[in-house]
Amino acid sequence: MNRKDIAEIKKQLKEDRCCLTRICGCYVDAEKQRKTELSQSFLSLPQEEMFKYFDIFKKTLSGTIGRNLITAAFPLEAEAEGSTHEFLRLLVKSRLEDPDLLDRFYQMIIEKFDFAENYYIILVHGVYDIPGKSSDGLEMFDASEEVYEHIICSICPVNLSKAGLCYNADTNRIEDRIRDWIVDMPETGFLFPAFTDRGTNLHEILYYAKKAEQNHAEFVYDMFGCTPPLPPAAQKDSFNAVVEETLGEECTYETVVNIHEKLSEIIESMKEEPDPVVLTKSEVRRVLEESGADEESLAGFDETYDNTAGENTSLMAANITNTKTMEIVSSEIRIRVSPEQAQLIETRIVDGRKCLVIPLDQEVTVNGIAVRV
Repeated sequence: MNRKDIAEIKKQLKEDRCCLTRICGCYVDAEKQRKTELSQSFLSLPQEEMFKYFDIFKKTLSGTIGRNLITAAFPLEAEAEGSTHEFLRLLVKSRLEDPDLLDRFYQMIIEKFDFAENYYIILVHGVYDIPGKSSDGLEMFDASEEVYEHIICSICPVNLSKAGLCYNADTNRIEDRIRDWIVDMPETGFLFPAFTDRGTNLHEILYYAKKAEQNHAEFVYDMFGCTPPLPPAAQKDSFNAVVEETLGEECTYETVVNIHEKLSEIIESMKEEPDPVVLTKSEVRRVLEESGADEESLAGFDETYDNTAGENTSLMAANITNTKTMEIVSSEIRIRVSPEQAQLIETRIVDGRKCLVIPLDQEVTVNGIAVRV
């Protein structure tokens, strides 16, 4: 799913456009015991509760694509008869009105979600009558061609509010505040089926992780049979290792700056596209080639990439480079420089020592104090 697809579904999560039909929930304590359950029409909720649930579902569809929001495809074997994929389809078709299916769903999450705190499983069913669109992008509600039926699941930590003092209006006193168990914004969640090119995509799921580096990859695999992409930091580490091993002695400062500039150019050229920039193995190879890597260095690229990142692994450009700054680190120093100025820095041998040479044509300050150079 891209930004436009996600934004279209989020637009329905408000009172005047609400496409949600039924909401169910299960509160689970830290010992994985069910404490209470909910099942009712979504529109029968008190208005204030409804708005709070809207906020939770919007959060489940928020964040950076490729970091917090990940589209994961079901492998062919994961769509077989008796699979979780088939179960999810039945859950959607039931409109959350089958208590046995709900019971099984809650139990699956309790068994597979590794979380040491209390949490609240929220499951909502929605039916979105997709309006047609005119050539100028205007919605035509009388030209609907498809109904998108889906579920959104949010798994929210439930934490005890902080101790403190409060003002009691009834007694007109400052008193000790009563501590309550508060449902926080979701830790993780998903949308099924995916909504792709303004239509139902039963072969993918949109998965949300509050923290990109702690994306509960094991839960995604155990629950759905899908293999999520590497976390952002792991993608960056894999890319760096591929560059270092491929270039070897030719991995110079100048070549790395060229690679950074090439990646920045690719990201800039596609910034208006709704889809994030994803690089396949062949595209990573082309980046290295256009940045100065010779044929001899690239001879072992494929093997290096397969062993380091994975044969079929794609890397998101925004995860492997920072277009806003470059960082140069040695054992003694750390330098941050804008990419536009990176070419000004040179590597030289000065008095027999390897040095970074930085031109000082403008004012220089140390701890905010202007110094003479």
